[in-house]
Amino acid sequence: MSEHAGEDLRVRTVTWANPETSARDAASVNGFDYLQSILDGRTAPPPITQLVGYRLIAIDNGRVVFELEPGEHQYNPFASVHGGIVSTVLDSAMAAAVLSTLPVGLNCTTVELKVNLVHPITTRTGSVRCEGTVIHVGTRIATAEAKLRDVNNKLYAHAVSTCLILRVRDSK
Repeated sequence: MSEHAGEDLRVRTVTWANPETSARDAASVNGFDYLQSILDGRTAPPPITQLVGYRLIAIDNGRVVFELEPGEHQYNPFASVHGGIVSTVLDSAMAAAVLSTLPVGLNCTTVELKVNLVHPITTRTGSVRCEGTVIHVGTRIATAEAKLRDVNNKLYAHAVSTCLILRVRDSK
């Protein structure tokens, strides 16, 4: 029996779709259409969204918005959302913003990430939104930024990222 058996323990169950069936086929679908299919519910989101607890709520060319409802299951030892959770949402928003601009045959991956955690996030913060926007997309390198704010527009974190743009091979 756990040494914490007498405490008020919580349980969280995570479910996700098979990532092989929901992954983008970059050889046949552009980045924007793939993200739009997630937003529309035609394609399951990547498993990380289910694990961490954020979701895509808006997309434009070069811009995406994710929403995160802070929960205790995301807490660090200081009773606030762990910086790794915040970094994951920021990174996802920036990479998705870049992805939204990529045509068929191109993919991207983060190669550098700089995060600034401005204020702690707790369950009392309420829902937060992370907007990722493209700064520059070249032939090999893209840069993006993201800001995570609450409903009152208070800034909780911001970041910049460098993504490598990769040509994918046709799998057919």
